Amino acid sequence: MGNKSSLMLQEEEVAAILDETGFSAAQIVRLYSRFTSLDKGDNGVLCREDFLRIPELAINPLGDRIVHAFFQESQDDTVNFRQFMRVLARFRPLSKVKDNKLNSKHEKLKFAFRMYDLDEDNKINRSELLAVLHMMVGTNISEEQLGSIADRTITEADTDGDSMISFEEFCKAVDRLDVDQKMSIRFLN
Repeated sequence: MGNKSSLMLQEEEVAAILDETGFSAAQIVRLYSRFTSLDKGDNGVLCREDFLRIPELAINPLGDRIVHAFFQESQDDTVNFRQFMRVLARFRPLSKVKDNKLNSKHEKLKFAFRMYDLDEDNKINRSELLAVLHMMVGTNISEEQLGSIADRTITEADTDGDSMISFEEFCKAVDRLDVDQKMSIRFLN
């Protein structure tokens, strides 16, 4: 086993993460404890396999896409604690008191949009939408029904006629949804 004390969270790091993410100091310490318990390599970073050991992600049909989101800003195949916290910040309930760039309706929508934008070209095409629908419903719906759902979704959301959904079109299409409610996790203090 590695030396956990060398990986301990410093007071300055807590303050910086608190400022950047909006989490309280108690929440940061609690999430750091969770992070270190996931860190099976005991080296201060998480790899994809560490995430996939989380039972809720392992059984989630979009688990691979969610895990992928944690690695968006990583230059390698690991995520450090600060990167981990930046992603989690998008799932905090919106603050009525203080604006936080990472935890805004816009950031929540960007995160949701990237779940569908598999090739990361800032557009959702029919095949990407079908692939995500397959992930979500498996074989419970026929190919014909899935194709119909994908076609109808693109027809309703596509306002510029390119047969794809841009981020702006995506935002308009989901505007009626309570994004804060749907994309928030209540983190314990």
